[in-house]
Amino acid sequence: MEKWINLSRPEEEINLLSPLTWAYIGDCVYDLYIRTNLVNNTNLKPHKLHMETIKYVKAKSQAKLLEKIQDQLTEEEKDIVRRGRNAESHHLPKNANVQEYRYATAYEALIGYLYLTKKEERLKEILNLGI
Repeated sequence: MEKWINLSRPEEEINLLSPLTWAYIGDCVYDLYIRTNLVNNTNLKPHKLHMETIKYVKAKSQAKLLEKIQDQLTEEEKDIVRRGRNAESHHLPKNANVQEYRYATAYEALIGYLYLTKKEERLKEILNLGI
C-alpha cells in the first residue's frame, strides 16, 4: 500500500517554506498528539476530550511550553523558533495577547519543521518535554 502522507520533500525545500507553513502543519501535528494522548490515557467522553485538548493547544499554553523547553533546544531549533516567532502574520489572536500568539506560532513552527524534515526522534523528544 502506498503511503497516503507524502513526506518526500528534500530538507533544502522545507527550509525555504514560510515559517507560517511550518506552524500550519505543526498546529495539526501537536493537536493530533494531544488528542491521541488523551484518548490513550483517559476515559473521557468526546466533549470532555475536546475541553481538555483546548487547555493544551491554546496559544497561552504553547507559549509557556516553549519557554519551558527553550534551554533544551539546539541552535538550529532556536533559529527555527526565532523565524516562527518573527513571521509576519496578519491574524489577530482571539484569546491570547500578541506575544503569546507569536511564541505559540514559534512552537508550532518547530513542531511542523521537525515533522516535515522527518526528524521523528527529536519530534517525540520535544513533544514529550511538554507532558
